[in-house]
Amino acid sequence: MSDKTITRADLAEAVFRKIGLSRTESASLVEMILEEMCSTIARGESVKISSFGSFLVRDKNERVGRNPKTGEEVPILPRRVAVFKPSNVMKDRILEAHSKRIGGGVSVTPALKAAE
Repeated sequence: MSDKTITRADLAEAVFRKIGLSRTESASLVEMILEEMCSTIARGESVKISSFGSFLVRDKNERVGRNPKTGEEVPILPRRVAVFKPSNVMKDRILEAHSKRIGGGVSVTPALKAAE
């Protein structure tokens, strides 16, 4: 597994190289997109990016947890959490990249062919 993590700066640099905006404009564009996504998710709405995936908000019920240090039971209050659900195209791309890395063959699904 790769230790590389893509950062905001990496995204801005990619926009700079591929689209040709200035570095400042590229960074601003990335910030605006991420801020819009964060605001939408914080309002409890979903963000769907075609061929990538969906960011959803899920409600979790109250439950009993356990403090791992003491073993004491502790109530975990109900809360809302953000989750990411990858699209079938994303799942297929991950599977294909994995199979290439380990040398196995994997059939490409129609969803992946359509995305190319």
